[in-house]
Amino acid sequence: MQTREDKLHRKELNLEHSFCEAGGASFLLGLPALSCLAYAAYRRVQSSTVVLALEKEELLEQADYLYGCAETEKLYQLLLQYKDGEDAEFLWRLARASRDLSLQPDTEADRKKQLVFEALEYAKKALEKDEKCFAAHKWYAICLSDSGDYLGVKVKIGNSYIIRDHLERAIKLNPKDATSIHILGYWCFAFAELPWYQRKVAAVIFSSPPTSTYEEALDFFLKAEEVDPNFYSKNLLMLGKTYMAMKDNQKALLWLTKAKEYPAHTHEDKEVHKEAVDLLKKLG
Repeated sequence: MQTREDKLHRKELNLEHSFCEAGGASFLLGLPALSCLAYAAYRRVQSSTVVLALEKEELLEQADYLYGCAETEKLYQLLLQYKDGEDAEFLWRLARASRDLSLQPDTEADRKKQLVFEALEYAKKALEKDEKCFAAHKWYAICLSDSGDYLGVKVKIGNSYIIRDHLERAIKLNPKDATSIHILGYWCFAFAELPWYQRKVAAVIFSSPPTSTYEEALDFFLKAEEVDPNFYSKNLLMLGKTYMAMKDNQKALLWLTKAKEYPAHTHEDKEVHKEAVDLLKKLG
């Protein structure tokens, strides 16, 4: 039986955002849209007295409705009243909402930084409350990566080990979550394409810096596609880019064409389309 998180994982692939950057390598995660539900969903939980009276499952449904409608500020305000609670299901959603707010184009720099570390604290607390919650592991990994933008390269590279560990634990807890698998593929791709001089810098800081291969990245991207075929335009794009890096132009052409032809429902889909077109031109 699918969990609510399984049903919503497509939405968790639509806002384009930085995942982890070491030198010139960056990990990107994007998040897709569910059909927008009625504004009445928000009205039902607008009153604090009504919110307090709702059963947990109903309240989580309302939160997920708001998330599906991209009502980020309303969702954040709804969940914020549970920031001191004991339930991981509320806390990891609050971490996600905080992070989504930080990614809004009109969010000022100071507020963005505040939200990034706020999100990390909520994700950490969610893990403390329930270490068997796969979504808590996934969002802790993502939020920890975001915090690295403010902590320097050494911390960022050091956190890469922790990030991979939590992604692997998320996948172990829920092998059907295509987004976690995709993100781990991106982790591998970024370190596989790290230039040699950046590897040397990393080796100075760490005796054994993170490493990976295009073959490993490919395995994760293919696995994500196996779990949920055609679930995400960027996964199609990354399959094409990985095959290009491996000099398999025939398969690169196949996947880049799929990425180009993917219905562009979101801003990220449009960017994927543009990049796929550009890469196809390079393939001739």
